Amino acid sequence: MILRQVRDTAADAEVVQEVSLAAFAGPSDDPARPPRPTPLQLARTRHLARTDPGGCWLAESGGQAVGVVLSMRREGLWMPSLFAVRPSARDQGVGRLLFERALAHARGCLRGMVCASDSPAAARRYRLAGFTLHPAMRLTGRVDRNGLVDPGDIPVHRGNTTHLHLLDSVDRRLRGSAHGPDHELMLGHFEELLVADALAGSGYCYRDGGTVRLLAATSKRIAARLLREALARVPDGTEARVEYLTAEQEWALDVGLEVGLTPETGGFVGVRGMRPPTPYLPSGAFL
Repeated sequence: MILRQVRDTAADAEVVQEVSLAAFAGPSDDPARPPRPTPLQLARTRHLARTDPGGCWLAESGGQAVGVVLSMRREGLWMPSLFAVRPSARDQGVGRLLFERALAHARGCLRGMVCASDSPAAARRYRLAGFTLHPAMRLTGRVDRNGLVDPGDIPVHRGNTTHLHLLDSVDRRLRGSAHGPDHELMLGHFEELLVADALAGSGYCYRDGGTVRLLAATSKRIAARLLREALARVPDGTEARVEYLTAEQEWALDVGLEVGLTPETGGFVGVRGMRPPTPYLPSGAFL
């Protein structure tokens, strides 16, 4: 088996996503018609290969890619973004070797954060790496617009690249590190960025279709205002989705219940050297 760094090429991006799709395929998926990776998945792979080459590794055996790990470090915070091993290569030490390479990229980082699936193997790997695993919830369903009553005393407007300093400032306050170059990628691929900037504080939220991709705010009141606004903008007939709520994100659970979304358990938010940031809803891809 060979371990090599992921390269910033279209070919490597395709290989990484093919391994990921194979690793996370469900029992009802047709192996003869595998799903295609999204433009964001491909762009995320190339982005991290550029910004964090030491944290992005492929495992190859017999000329085939059998596992991958993508991870990033931002101002002292280390975050695994993707960790996947083909079913045919599991229990052969592939995941351990890949994760050891990614952990070397974390050297010197005092804090860590990860959004993990329900996979027992992934949970074991992250726990052994020192992560405290907090069970997570997700909210799904059609938005009941009758529940979207909001006083509107905190103005929310669309954001753009002129707000990057505000976004990084909020990030540093909540998780101790900015997203930095990740924001420009998210701005280019998510449908809209919503920003709140008032005397009471500030915050932002990315929405893409019906999915809230990332939300950060300096208070629960501002976070709830941003979440209501994002859900109000979900197109009619589109299912809404809000992921990675921990027990400390009751403000988000309350908003979801107000508008008729259904809570379900799923996955973990893992942290080390820190508490889960709140009020904060992480991005699975960019944390």
